[in-house]
Amino acid sequence: MFLAIGAGLAALVLALAFTVPTLGSRWFEALEQSFGKLAQRQGLSVVVVGLTALALRLALLPILPIPVPGIPDEFGYLLQSDTFAHGRLANPSNPMWVHFETLLVLWQPTHVAKYWPAQGLFLAVGQALLGHPFWGVWLSVGIMCAAITWMLQGWLEPGWALLGGFLTVIRFGTFNYWANSYWGGAVAAIGGALVLGALPRMKQRFCARYGLLMGVGFAILGNSRPYEGLFFGIPVAASMLVWLWKMKRPEFGRAMKRLLAPLLVVLALTLVAMGYYFWRTTGDPFNPPYLVYEHAYNPVPYFPWQSPRPIPVYRHPHLRRYFLESQMPVYRSSRTVSGLAQLDLVKLILIWSYFLGPVFTLPFLLLPSALPVGFSWGDISPGTRLLLEVAGMVLLANLLLNWYFPHYSAPATAAVVALVLVAMRTIRPWKWREKPVGRFVTRAVPSLCVILFAIAIVVGSLLPTFKFEMLRASVLPSWCWQSPPNPGREAALQKVKQYPGRQLVIVHYSPNHIGDNNESVYNRANIESAKVVWAQDMGPKKNEELIRHFKNRRVWLYYADQQPLKLVPYTAAADRQTCTQFPKGP
Repeated sequence: MFLAIGAGLAALVLALAFTVPTLGSRWFEALEQSFGKLAQRQGLSVVVVGLTALALRLALLPILPIPVPGIPDEFGYLLQSDTFAHGRLANPSNPMWVHFETLLVLWQPTHVAKYWPAQGLFLAVGQALLGHPFWGVWLSVGIMCAAITWMLQGWLEPGWALLGGFLTVIRFGTFNYWANSYWGGAVAAIGGALVLGALPRMKQRFCARYGLLMGVGFAILGNSRPYEGLFFGIPVAASMLVWLWKMKRPEFGRAMKRLLAPLLVVLALTLVAMGYYFWRTTGDPFNPPYLVYEHAYNPVPYFPWQSPRPIPVYRHPHLRRYFLESQMPVYRSSRTVSGLAQLDLVKLILIWSYFLGPVFTLPFLLLPSALPVGFSWGDISPGTRLLLEVAGMVLLANLLLNWYFPHYSAPATAAVVALVLVAMRTIRPWKWREKPVGRFVTRAVPSLCVILFAIAIVVGSLLPTFKFEMLRASVLPSWCWQSPPNPGREAALQKVKQYPGRQLVIVHYSPNHIGDNNESVYNRANIESAKVVWAQDMGPKKNEELIRHFKNRRVWLYYADQQPLKLVPYTAAADRQTCTQFPKGP
């Protein structure tokens, strides 16, 4: 829907640009002068953008309330949050752990999510300090917008940097799933922004804080998106090596002491901390939970050229079906030329629709006309070339994988925003038949973002159940793409929480259940003390073992795939085909 609206508005802008390009000029000039004054105060600009992102998300709570987790990834990060918020890096494996096995959660040798810890740490800050993990998401989005503004100030003029900061707030800090789920995106974008923001400043001034900030940025990337972070870091490292190689000896010594030494210290401490985390979670400082989980559960390779691993023993049929019937066909398709081409084409469309869309594509449409005749790669400024290389390397990393979601590209968010602004700056002076077409388009881009934002608010207010481009295979992601919910699990949770005492919910899946977006067996870090415990239905005999272990709990049987929703008191001898809907409340 929003892609179609954006395309229609973009077409209208192009028509107006070539017919009435002076439309609204007086109003735009006054606005640009006001923002120009703020832009000159660069530190204040960074703070204003960050606070605007935080305030705007708070203002949207009536339309977008605190999100309810829906997909396995979110539950995995929430497990990390709960673990870290209670002062632990890992949880002991529960004696009944086979009843709790589920996607993305490791149970041996410890009970942890498979994911890297950066996103979980942000969520834990929100949970520990403000009472809910969502506030960690909220803080990460505000920091992301501020960090990208600071990054842009190192690459562009202050006015363009401030504009980029506010565009980031609208496009990545309000309606999309980075700001409205526990899935991540903003944290990795912070890491990329810190690295790219520090790089030009390091070359201009030998100041230790820039080395420290670049080190922190790489530390965040290494603990959020390490694979994409590696590709991201290659052009950055190459640029720094070339810069150091051209230095004279006195300058080289100063750079090593004031820039590289702080950077290397942060990286060394990060590696030590990561090794300690791996040791506490897997027992091996060189083996992260991510890889342990993959070897324990997932035989499907991530790259087309890899061979499948041996199929593990699955104790729950739906987990086997998920990996072998949902994931394995994608891998097999990627092994053929046509299948790989189709997968990569889909990824490119997803990347375009999410990060650019029709509105941010406008400046690039006019760019060939605004460039001089004979323009070549060598005519591009070194800074713009580096931004293109960073974005290109992250894109390459995404294309090599068999799967893709927009947050995989999050490390390059700042680079993408900067390239959009570079294109806008380039076309701004371009005229067609003495008409200021370029200036009109550059003014229209932020205007369209504001219009689409206002439309989303109106639609969300009038239709509270509207999901802003739900995550479905039939819908391309736009700037307001949302993570899919799991309404059945949430309804069951709210129902059993009404009853006094502790509850045990045994989840029954249909024989053809594959999983992913409808998984329900996820628990808090301390299962024994949790108000509600979720477990897999393993048949009457094994279920009775679990019930005896949780002998003081009221036991329920939840049919995760039934419509309408079915949640009934559990009795091992009950005829499961005669279950009714929810029993009446207490």
